[in-house]
Amino acid sequence: MIADDSNRGGRAPRRSRDDVVDAALELLDRVGLPDLSMRRLAEHLGVQPSALYWHVENKQQLLAAVSARILRPVSADDEAGTSLDVAAREVAVRLHDSLLAYRDGAEVVSSSLALGLVEPPVHARLRAVALERGESASLADTIADTVTHFVVGFTFHQQQRRSADAWGAASGDVAASPARIAAGDDDGFTAALDLIIAGVTTVLAGGATQHPAPR
Repeated sequence: MIADDSNRGGRAPRRSRDDVVDAALELLDRVGLPDLSMRRLAEHLGVQPSALYWHVENKQQLLAAVSARILRPVSADDEAGTSLDVAAREVAVRLHDSLLAYRDGAEVVSSSLALGLVEPPVHARLRAVALERGESASLADTIADTVTHFVVGFTFHQQQRRSADAWGAASGDVAASPARIAAGDDDGFTAALDLIIAGVTTVLAGGATQHPAPR
């Protein structure tokens, strides 16, 4: 918790960029993305709103910094020596976990990715594995695009449904559907990811045509 010590000694505390991002993540979990404003963040930190602009130019830059922090675990180098399909599964799961770790995490990251304000979280890792295994970089990019769009989109809807359930706003048919119950706690994420990875495995085995990633 970022302590509000703005009244100590009659001076506002000096804050770092990391302090700003930490506080933004705290507020994101507490109030959600719609209520995460620069003014509210300044009040949380005990500073004037203008002080935030020493660290970020605007709210979108703030959300980009928050997105980069959310995505930090995805870039861990844990795939050395694995095949491209295994690596794709590992980074997909890590991305999913990272987005779920924060309220509205997928929505925040999706916006930053769409605007090109953060680096795609999966591409560099899969390109490195492809290079190590002698696979095509364009194939690695295609897989990375697929994994990223699937995981971010799936998690966005997953978080929206869970929020609606918490508010009692979800329809009974959606909240308690047999498909969701059968899928278990991950709402069907693993089953859907299995299908994607099965396709990657087939391509790597030469069982399907490889198409270069669109650029």
